[in-house]
Amino acid sequence: IPGQRNMSQKGGTMRLGAYLCEIEKQSKAYELYGKKRVLERHRHRYEVNPEYADILSEAGMKISGKNSESGLVEMIELCEHPYYLACQFHPEFKSRLENPAPLFSGLVAAAKKKTGY
Repeated sequence: IPGQRNMSQKGGTMRLGAYLCEIEKQSKAYELYGKKRVLERHRHRYEVNPEYADILSEAGMKISGKNSESGLVEMIELCEHPYYLACQFHPEFKSRLENPAPLFSGLVAAAKKKTGY
């Protein structure tokens, strides 16, 4: 996180709590969530380095979700892959057996499609 660049003592500097994620309409993430904005819980310290965003995009990685306030990357995906989707937040924090998080439902659906079940 930019504010932690010159810190050596990182105790208590995690990105904690719920943050807004703006999802690109032309993405697997949007297809799964069915909406442009989601609020998801975080518990981490490290981020995608924004200096590499263009390089990663040119290599085929799509930045499909960002925090509009900070500009931090929230979600990435590879469009040519059956299900390569990653996020900075923890979807398991809100997922329930009777209402699984969209990212988990999407993973199971992609696996079923791939295996023919």
